Amino acid sequence: MSPTAEEIVRAAAHWIDRGIRMDTRTFAHEMGISRSTLFRRAGNREELLGDALWYLADHTMVAAVRNWERVAGAAVRDASGELRCLAVMREYRSAIAGNRGFRRFLDDEPTVAIRVLTDPHGRVQPKVMAAHVELLRRDVEDGGFVPAVSLESLCYAIVRLGEAFLYSDVLASRAPDLDAASTLLAALVEGRVQTTPL
Repeated sequence: MSPTAEEIVRAAAHWIDRGIRMDTRTFAHEMGISRSTLFRRAGNREELLGDALWYLADHTMVAAVRNWERVAGAAVRDASGELRCLAVMREYRSAIAGNRGFRRFLDDEPTVAIRVLTDPHGRVQPKVMAAHVELLRRDVEDGGFVPAVSLESLCYAIVRLGEAFLYSDVLASRAPDLDAASTLLAALVEGRVQTTPL
């Protein structure tokens, strides 16, 4: 049977996860379809990459939420006082940064990767924004915090700052500093910074 668009995206996500470069001719052959059929069902290469990257991001976020629920249940803060959304976002960023296939994609195709990942009208960033809005909305509704700005504005800042740190090696030739990202994002969300001695 010919694969559905969803099956194509899932297979592409597995290619990225395994560090395999997305060559559409080889990929279409492996899927048992022509390149024209691949294009009709999943779009061009960058659109397919975008959907596959979102698939990976979504599964990573869902896993981080499940890990929180396994440890802390429905609590809005853990025993140390960390807000649920911040803990989930920290785990999400850490998992993405540690994914070897994703890092290889960034290293091998930095221009394409940044274009696909950060396009405000693309297939990744708008969905990542929406997922962050929903994550924070849960904490607002459950009484965890009251944001100083709209959730949409807050999540725009969170996602853009997260991107700056996650992709800092590509964007600014700096090693990603996820601890600094977590500190700054906590300050954005809760309006306070926990200082540490220099």
